[in-house]
Amino acid sequence: MTKFRKLNRPTGHRMSMLRTMVSQLVKHERVETTVAKAKEIRRLADNMVQLGKEGSLCAARRAAAFVRGDDVIHKLFTELAYRYKDRAGGYTRLLRTRIRVGDAAPMAYIEFVDRENELRQSKPPTPQPPQRLALDPWTRSRLTRQYAPPKEEKSSDPEI
Repeated sequence: MTKFRKLNRPTGHRMSMLRTMVSQLVKHERVETTVAKAKEIRRLADNMVQLGKEGSLCAARRAAAFVRGDDVIHKLFTELAYRYKDRAGGYTRLLRTRIRVGDAAPMAYIEFVDRENELRQSKPPTPQPPQRLALDPWTRSRLTRQYAPPKEEKSSDPEI
């Protein structure tokens, strides 16, 4: 069973709010909301982009059952699917911004990565370390002794 935040709302209200917020995120590519709502939106928006990348009729129907508006569905299956065709996941970024004045709720921007007018540039992908062959313990012990730096002797005379 999937864990999710209830956001102190009944199911119908919560799902309606999340559908609207995901649709607005796809439409405007940046939304400011509370941190808890932004974390829930991130899950759902990443799923919608994944459906857009899939591009099948079944995926289009599943996305149309969730998001609101034909322009949003069109953007999911054309622009966003093309933009993230080489990315395996992590289509959205969450940036904490401020504390709201009325109730001291922590606020955050949620936005799509790799777009114009980003609040923060995305990090370049980290290169993968080269694969090392598994060594038996004796060879490994010999190699560590071979490459270990020589031990330095401590001298009691301070140099002036």
